[in-house]
Amino acid sequence: MTPGILIAAPRSGSGKTVITLGLLRSLRRQGVAVQPYKCGPDYIDTGFHRLASGRSSLNLDSWAMDAAMLHGLAGEAADTDLIVAEGVMGLFDGAPARGASGNGSSADIAALLGWPVILIIDASGQSQSAAAIAQGFRALRPDVGVAGAIINRVASPRHEAMIRQAMEDIAMPVLGAIPGSPALAIPERHLGLVQPSDLEQADRMIDAIADLIEAHVDVPVLQAAADALPALPPAAYHCPPPGQRVALAQDAAFSFTYAHMLSGWRAAGAEIIPFSPLADEAPDPVADAVWLPGGYPELHAPRLAQASRFLNGLRSHAEDRPIHGECGGYMVLGQAIIDAQGQSHAMAGLLGLVSSFAERRLHLGYRQARLLAPMGGHNSGAPLRGHEFHYSTVVEQPDEPLAHVTDAMGVPVASSGSRRARVTGSFFHLIASAT
Repeated sequence: MTPGILIAAPRSGSGKTVITLGLLRSLRRQGVAVQPYKCGPDYIDTGFHRLASGRSSLNLDSWAMDAAMLHGLAGEAADTDLIVAEGVMGLFDGAPARGASGNGSSADIAALLGWPVILIIDASGQSQSAAAIAQGFRALRPDVGVAGAIINRVASPRHEAMIRQAMEDIAMPVLGAIPGSPALAIPERHLGLVQPSDLEQADRMIDAIADLIEAHVDVPVLQAAADALPALPPAAYHCPPPGQRVALAQDAAFSFTYAHMLSGWRAAGAEIIPFSPLADEAPDPVADAVWLPGGYPELHAPRLAQASRFLNGLRSHAEDRPIHGECGGYMVLGQAIIDAQGQSHAMAGLLGLVSSFAERRLHLGYRQARLLAPMGGHNSGAPLRGHEFHYSTVVEQPDEPLAHVTDAMGVPVASSGSRRARVTGSFFHLIASAT
């Protein structure tokens, strides 16, 4: 298996993403073919990874994916020199219950694939205590190896020297010490970091981060720390496509797609035909199925409401062929979206859902679903694993439920999705079939 490292941290907000981006760009500058991965159910970090590295970033999730699928996805880096994976939340953080091959933590991925962990420690507000954190993270799970630490947000040379001495006392390699800098900040949005397409001069921003990484991190030593378990025999992962020719909405309002899902559809022989609702494009009339992924339709609701070719194209397609929408796509298939100012915007009306952002409520967590009707290439009764993450309130949801849905603990949740004839929608984003 291609050697790799996993960039992790004790908690969110420590600087994992910016350091990963800088490292990806720095390695790319040096001519290293580097494959990025992201632990957990994330779409936005993967977009930045692709921009920094020039390669599509793949998600790895031990709660939703079994070990064979994870090894299969890791095997897709066989034509590269190095894997750099970014963790999710804190290194050991995950769901309260075990899923397909773990609880969804970054530590599960490191242990399963043999990738050493590079621990990012935010040193603001502490000095020698950083060594205690590193020691505890190194000792908690014997099957997870911590190869070294990068100290972030160092305040001064004296501050750095105190932390380095404490790390030396516990024999923890320090692979870099990065001072606080405005360059290490990416604008945020309510679902996480903004998308790369939203940022002017995004490439220049990543180059500035890479400059800091090269000045303050020993990149060759970090690269040399990479390792992996022996490769297993190739294992194909199964992602049944919703049709042989799939019209896929793709623009700033519909961008939350998993790279492994699309490559799985293509591997099954499907043709993906992208179209832009924001450009008022209708799905290709030759498509067998339409897929509306999640994204930020609420930010573009007035424009979508006026996109008559798009909306009429959906209605025409639904007369004799299937359509599925995930989260934001589900909302657009409904009657209306109410924006943050309380203004209602009419949508496709193919489902009865009315969703509102005027009273924001967070819905977050892994989801287990058993379908009550066919959906996107999956038969009725199929068990699925996915993730739900949105800030909206359901005002109306009059249609038949699409699935029986529970959280990671098996507790039923209200987000059952909807179905009406050939049109289906769900608030959960599909990650993998369950066994």
